[in-house]
Amino acid sequence: MAALVALGGLLNWNSTVIREASRIGNYGKIIELARTHRRMTQAQLGEACGLSQSAISRLEKRGVGPYAMDVLLRVSQHLNIPAVLLGLADPAAQARIETENVERRQFLGAAAAVALSPALAVVTGPTDDAEQQANALRLATTSYRRLDGSTPSRELSEAVRSHLRLVQGLVGAAPTDAHRIRLAAVASEVASLNGWLAWDMGDHGSARSFYGAAIKAARAGANPLLAAYQAGSLAQFEAHAGNGVQALSLAKRARNLLEPGFPVVADAWLSSIEALGHAASGDQRSADRALTRSRAAIQTNVDGEPPPWPWVFTLDEAKVAGFRVTCGAKLGLSRWILDSAGPVLTTGHAKQRALLMLDIAAGHLSAGRIEAAFAIATQALDIGLQYRSGRIVERGRALRRSFTTSSAPKVVREFDERMHDVHL
Repeated sequence: MAALVALGGLLNWNSTVIREASRIGNYGKIIELARTHRRMTQAQLGEACGLSQSAISRLEKRGVGPYAMDVLLRVSQHLNIPAVLLGLADPAAQARIETENVERRQFLGAAAAVALSPALAVVTGPTDDAEQQANALRLATTSYRRLDGSTPSRELSEAVRSHLRLVQGLVGAAPTDAHRIRLAAVASEVASLNGWLAWDMGDHGSARSFYGAAIKAARAGANPLLAAYQAGSLAQFEAHAGNGVQALSLAKRARNLLEPGFPVVADAWLSSIEALGHAASGDQRSADRALTRSRAAIQTNVDGEPPPWPWVFTLDEAKVAGFRVTCGAKLGLSRWILDSAGPVLTTGHAKQRALLMLDIAAGHLSAGRIEAAFAIATQALDIGLQYRSGRIVERGRALRRSFTTSSAPKVVREFDERMHDVHL
């Protein structure tokens, strides 16, 4: 514990132990450290937060999630744990707290610096209503984004659309330019989440509209890095939709928005999206080169710095391998798919894992392994039906259309029966 205590006996929120626990999602460890530092028992903390001693014990021993966000919020408020450390707020939103009461020009300069600042900043608390409002709205967005991993998009969609209307209304009514800039960045995040949900439901027209709104709001928020992220997100959507030329054009636009000194994750991520665009255009050589650039960029991050907002994930070699699997599926290269299949199925996001499973199934089918292909595809389809994901179901249909034979094996007939259940 001594290594965690700074001058004056205060807990050092930027210590290696706490930063690592936050990075991997072991929030119970952080809570335990904060509780013991304040010399509180589990029973005392539980009583203060309306929980039992055993509930606090389970919370601290949970390890790498999942965690109930309402519980985390109560505990973080009582122990004064920075919300960002428990995944309850965006790192950049917390860092921007220190930019209060500055002129507009100073604020605009800080916005770009915030996107490149360390992910874990010590939080002193909001100092005015404008920042409190932006933080509250961003916290709600973060909660919806976390729910996406375990909730059907159709159940989330209306709530998230209402959230976007609320934020957009507040942007229009903002009393100052600085207030409007803060809220525009939040609106960009919410619009992007709406685009993701529409995409998952198979509503491509709405997805494009929401991603376009996200780009526009990011520009209004005077945040070039956020605008680049949203343009890259739309590029990724178009690449998956088979529009390679448009995807590459959007990826180029995203790169043009980046300012000098942009983070490594931006370069690696955009290179992977460019690979998808080339694959959608049938250009194997260019796709391979882009994936090589992406891996090389990741390897330059020797210090393992956490990704800056708006990226909320660490882009590592396993994720680049996932891009390679998807490129292989688009290019019909079973070798690319099967060589990279091992590390890509570790994602905890069920819907994303199902999509990768369908790409791997395509690789087995290209290699003539029909039984393996449809066994994996059936597992993926079951996930799609569980979450009522139109995107997963349509990918399953595309895989089935690619296999034509007069006498389908039993595993294919079982897949067809599950697909038939979609309409029931």
